[in-house]
Amino acid sequence: MITLLVEAAVFVLPEVKVEGDSYRHLFRARRVEVGETLRVVDGRGRARWGKVARVDRTSASVTLGEPAPSHEPAFRLDLLVPTCRLERASWLVEKATELGISGVHFLNTVRAPRELGEGSLSRLHRVAIAALEQCHGSRLPEITGPHSWRALANLTATAGPRRWFLDTEAAGAGWGEVQGEGGALLVGPEGGWDPGERNDLLAASWRPVHLGERVLRLETAALAGATLLLLPGPAGG
Repeated sequence: MITLLVEAAVFVLPEVKVEGDSYRHLFRARRVEVGETLRVVDGRGRARWGKVARVDRTSASVTLGEPAPSHEPAFRLDLLVPTCRLERASWLVEKATELGISGVHFLNTVRAPRELGEGSLSRLHRVAIAALEQCHGSRLPEITGPHSWRALANLTATAGPRRWFLDTEAAGAGWGEVQGEGGALLVGPEGGWDPGERNDLLAASWRPVHLGERVLRLETAALAGATLLLLPGPAGG
């Protein structure tokens, strides 16, 4: 099955026109033909079945039909991670999209003050689009940053009490019960939390959690924690 991402504005129409990179990928590289069935998504969690109606030299038309499965987790999870090199950020965004993360927000911390660089967010957005179509998801994660430490409260305002932060000093602390519509997971820099930052989190009622004794890179820790929350298991239920 092939998944095609389209703009939310045309998702409600009876037919969509496919051009540009999507056209070249599907109808030139993959040689999709008239009559084939596609799964069309809007990047906001909605999906419909589509059938290829026409294929021309530079564009194609897909007729949209009934709703299709969204393939998205019921729990919406925002991931907040320290700024890092672009190649590592790209890998993280790709895998986070595959897991069904709702948003990836890059944060400046005392031990991770790095800038992402001009054009980085656009590149990460393209990475997320490719990952979404590959994994047959339907919701494109919001990718933002870099944000200051002071922006943390606003970024997680809708998470309520469902806010976890990975902390090597939290031995024995449990994840608790995952309830509600969504939450937030915060990952620290590889040098560890600055004492002031850790105190800020505890004072704001963030829940410290621990992944074990091994020292993980930030992208590995982020995906391990997100998997526990999103998939059935000790944390996700």
